[in-house]
Amino acid sequence: MKTVVVGLSGGVDSSIAAYLLKKQGYNVIGLFMKNWHDDTVTISNECPWLDDSNDAMLVAEKLEIPFQTIDLSVEYKSRIVDYMFEEYKCGRTPNPDILCNKEIKFDIFLNTAIKLGADYIATGHYCRKSLKKSDDDKDEIYSLFSGVDNNKDQSYFLCQLSQYQLSKTLFPIGELHKSEVRKIASKLDLVTAKKKDSQGLCFIGKVSLPDFLQQKLQAKPGKIIEIDKDYEGY
Repeated sequence: MKTVVVGLSGGVDSSIAAYLLKKQGYNVIGLFMKNWHDDTVTISNECPWLDDSNDAMLVAEKLEIPFQTIDLSVEYKSRIVDYMFEEYKCGRTPNPDILCNKEIKFDIFLNTAIKLGADYIATGHYCRKSLKKSDDDKDEIYSLFSGVDNNKDQSYFLCQLSQYQLSKTLFPIGELHKSEVRKIASKLDLVTAKKKDSQGLCFIGKVSLPDFLQQKLQAKPGKIIEIDKDYEGY
């Protein structure tokens, strides 16, 4: 029996990912990533990590799978938050969600899962992957595709994953629409069935970005450049 460590975020998508994998016969372990716990920067209580952790634990109990929590807040700050500050300081607009997937979920989290004896990790991303052989049949090549639900497709946020990372990852809900995911969760009476989707920075929650950035960066005047809509040079 293959073992899969599912990143249980406390949301409905990862909940159903875990359920589907168990139904398919995998040995499923739920692992919650505690990556941020500084509530001073949030502007609402919609995504507090403590509530998310509790919901993830309740889902694991309901599905009768083992559950653990791992604290990656130090790594998240050094790899993601510090990067954000540096990029904005240089006048560039970063994409922390893409980097978070590359550096946290599919790097540190993946390595942690492997150490726990996992064959794969799984997430609640709405995307799909396929496998094909190279022309000489020596290599296996993984391709990433959009999820069936065009309104929830998240393949863009996984665009920097390596072949190794893709080979070790399963995306159980990629063939489903969000409405189907919620329907399954309701039938299972999961606490996450009607939970709102998280919004904001990956793992931080709903924040005022200017207030967040001004913790370290001072506001300064800049140029406003207007581009002629008829310009065809780009």
